[in-house]
Amino acid sequence: QFQLVESGGGLVQPGESLRLSCAASGFRLDPHAIGWFRQGPGKEREGILCIDSSGGIQNYAESVQGRFTGFRDNAKNTVYLQMNSLKPEDTAVYYCAADEHMECSGLMFLWGQGTQVTVSS
Repeated sequence: QFQLVESGGGLVQPGESLRLSCAASGFRLDPHAIGWFRQGPGKEREGILCIDSSGGIQNYAESVQGRFTGFRDNAKNTVYLQMNSLKPEDTAVYYCAADEHMECSGLMFLWGQGTQVTVSS
């Protein structure tokens, strides 16, 4: 069974950091680009960034540039989203998704269940 599982979400104060994980089971992440997305309360889903199979990053959300980055550990079959200098407006459910291709094509074939991130003082 192919599955992506996000973890690492939680409640943090503004200015703090979190690292989200996206672990795959049932298949290898190596040949796939991985996208990170989020959906805040009352908002549409937003693409944050995509990490291609070689670790290159495409940034989609200007609001997180310079604060968020992504990387992958193929040995652990896991992709990460490092979030720094968190703001209340970053509050959302965060999702990872596997791309059909090695490059970031936007054709996602598998989504995780999401992990809640809440930024509040």
